Amino acid sequence: MTAELVEIPGYVAGNWVIDPVHSSVGFVIRHLMVSKVRGHFTSFEGQIVTGADPLDSTVTATIDLTSIDTSNAQRDDHIRSADFFEVEKYATMTYQSSGIRRDGDDFVLDGELTLKGVTLPVPLKLEVNGFGPDPFAPDPMAGGRAGFTATGEINRIDFGVSYNGPIPGGGVTLGEKVQLVLEIEAALVP
Repeated sequence: MTAELVEIPGYVAGNWVIDPVHSSVGFVIRHLMVSKVRGHFTSFEGQIVTGADPLDSTVTATIDLTSIDTSNAQRDDHIRSADFFEVEKYATMTYQSSGIRRDGDDFVLDGELTLKGVTLPVPLKLEVNGFGPDPFAPDPMAGGRAGFTATGEINRIDFGVSYNGPIPGGGVTLGEKVQLVLEIEAALVP
């Protein structure tokens, strides 16, 4: 088996920090078996190290679970409670990559997600949106910005987030599958 050369236009190897102002960590879950509810976290941080070979890159991220925002304060408070995230005991969720691989023309970021003290492998489909200069840096040509989209799915029950309410006539309030949607912009660390 021969090594495959991965080429990404404008690619820059280096250390990057996630810019939370220009990034989004969100999710989608089925509600009442008829629609979907979206939410996101307003506080998170992370580092990306892009290797000389893009497949040698790594990602680490920490999400503040208290920062949940579903556009409904009462629901957000319930999600923070012991019924769901139990933020008084488990204030953060973390992701640590273990590798990047090709999947046809796409990339998959392999890694482990830790939520409520449970750590499980969660692969994320990774889209490299691009690399470019950083207009916010003191020297835009010395700095850099990179953009990525990552999507995946978890079963919340696997992480001990098992609360559910019955619906009169049959069914449940929430689906078990949660779609993860991350739009990440990162700044090159000088």
